[in-house]
Amino acid sequence: MTVVHPISRAWITTGGTGAQNYDEFADDAEITGIIAANPHSALAIEMPHRAPGSVGKSFLDCLGDAAGRLAREQEVGSYSPAEQVVVLYRISAPGEPDAFGLWAMVDTDQISTSVDEPGLVIRNEDVFIAKVRERVALAEALRTLLSPVLLLQTGKGDELHAALAAATDAAGVPAATDTDQSGRTHAIWVVPAGPLQAELTGLAGGGELVVADGNHRSLAAQTGGLARFLAVVTTPASVAIQPYNRLVSEVPEADFVARLTAAGARVEELPRPAAVPAKGTIELYAAGRSYAVVLPPAPGASPVESLDHALVERILLGDVLGLDPGDKRVSYVGGDYPAGWLRGEVDAGRAELAVLIAPVTVEDFVAVNLARQKLPRKSTWFTPKARGGLVLAQLG
Repeated sequence: MTVVHPISRAWITTGGTGAQNYDEFADDAEITGIIAANPHSALAIEMPHRAPGSVGKSFLDCLGDAAGRLAREQEVGSYSPAEQVVVLYRISAPGEPDAFGLWAMVDTDQISTSVDEPGLVIRNEDVFIAKVRERVALAEALRTLLSPVLLLQTGKGDELHAALAAATDAAGVPAATDTDQSGRTHAIWVVPAGPLQAELTGLAGGGELVVADGNHRSLAAQTGGLARFLAVVTTPASVAIQPYNRLVSEVPEADFVARLTAAGARVEELPRPAAVPAKGTIELYAAGRSYAVVLPPAPGASPVESLDHALVERILLGDVLGLDPGDKRVSYVGGDYPAGWLRGEVDAGRAELAVLIAPVTVEDFVAVNLARQKLPRKSTWFTPKARGGLVLAQLG
């Protein structure tokens, strides 16, 4: 039996509702701007407290607004219903290889977070519990899932990739297309019950699945008691990992460079602007000055504990700056925002410190997860990302 299933009651976009996922933004004001420019964006439902006219209200106080918006979008034909379907997915852009995926439902009881916990779905990062509670509350209010968990099929990835490529080639005109902020085209095709659906769900569930994006959403499915969650199952050949950097809005007055040195780090001021470094070094930018820093791993630390992101969390944020990873003064900035943007935030006074970190490789990511070890929070920014608001799953 496969752990990947058709969507019992799906709502398929007819166009114009596609959106970045709620957690892809460095600044909440960007969400408000997107909703203002496109009120049909699924972000208006996923992040109702960031919609124009609601800014300043709490997330929970806006859940009624979210439910009302979803009902209106369904009524006006922004989505069309479908039953017992999976959905082919292709993401394409000039100069990039096509990425493929399959929208489907996945068994929640298959989620595993440790070597002692059985299951074919491996969740790999620590999470922020406040975000999980928001996702649970939204699912309960809407009885609908709007954005998918991105899963990497590690056992039959090559076979799934070939099957999805062949299926999309033969599928004809897409049910809908959507263009994202990077210019990539997202296309979907609905696959009803039949031999193709059975083949694709079998391949998609044919080996261990690693959560590439959506750790909070997958935990929300568990916390909320959902039997299944909405997912896009993709392949290692369809994704890359970009840097996942940090901005710190306040830095203690004491000299953080001296504190780094006292913590055993090697610090060198750079004659050029800070940029994304090679593995083993981080680069910092503060007050117009750039530094290359090598952080010392603890004696006997595991390979995961010695990752650059883990060292930043433990030494730079914790020991040197005295900040918890969940502190509101720490912002997690994905690879869509280049080094120049990060430095610009510091120069503009909206942050005091930019922390640039080398990306984790796809191979390292898969190896860590198959060993059932946990990555540090916000250490992998996968591209291209599955777009929210294209395929919805009604619950119950």
